[in-house]
Amino acid sequence: MLVILLAALATQPVRACSLALVIAVDVSASISEVEYDLQQKGISAALQDEDVMDAIATVGGIWLHGFEWSGRYQQNTLLNWRFLSDPESIHSAASEIARNTRDSREFLTALGHALSHASEVLDTAPAVCERQVIDVSADGINNEGYDPHFAYYSSNFTDITVNALVIRKEERTYTYFENKVIRGPGAFVQAMNSYEDYTEAMIRKLVREILGLRYADLR
Repeated sequence: MLVILLAALATQPVRACSLALVIAVDVSASISEVEYDLQQKGISAALQDEDVMDAIATVGGIWLHGFEWSGRYQQNTLLNWRFLSDPESIHSAASEIARNTRDSREFLTALGHALSHASEVLDTAPAVCERQVIDVSADGINNEGYDPHFAYYSSNFTDITVNALVIRKEERTYTYFENKVIRGPGAFVQAMNSYEDYTEAMIRKLVREILGLRYADLR
């Protein structure tokens, strides 16, 4: 089915820059070293998945930035802005993410601060893209600093879509992200039950984000 959708999208005109995507990865104290490793490897493997690479090629490439976050002042760059357009650039970015070492282990979950940081990162994107998306992952709700509502009120989120990848350690986490975090056109929550499912969930999420609403229309 995805091959048919990609073929249909490939016949549509694509702007020079389709998407600026910021991946914001939770590394707060609730995440163990094993879970951190599964998370890092999951992002790297998902970027190199055939469906994700085909989606990137279909839209003519994307700009990608990634950072880890935990406490209100803990935001560590995983990958600075990189244009992904072919297997070489995608593999290079995925390898850089996989080589990263954890910056912090003891801080709480300052989600509002992470979202504000993500919006500031989008302001530095090297190109003006058709869509701007923040892809935030977490296994818990905000418990330090200001909440997402304040971030959306105080920072510039004009024309920005925020999607979420949620690990269901607690059922309330999914509801929290669905009601208080996601925003913008086509925003959605991708949920999984454990970090062992991280790669598969990230693949599904990236394909939806890269192809955007056109993908949803053709499903």
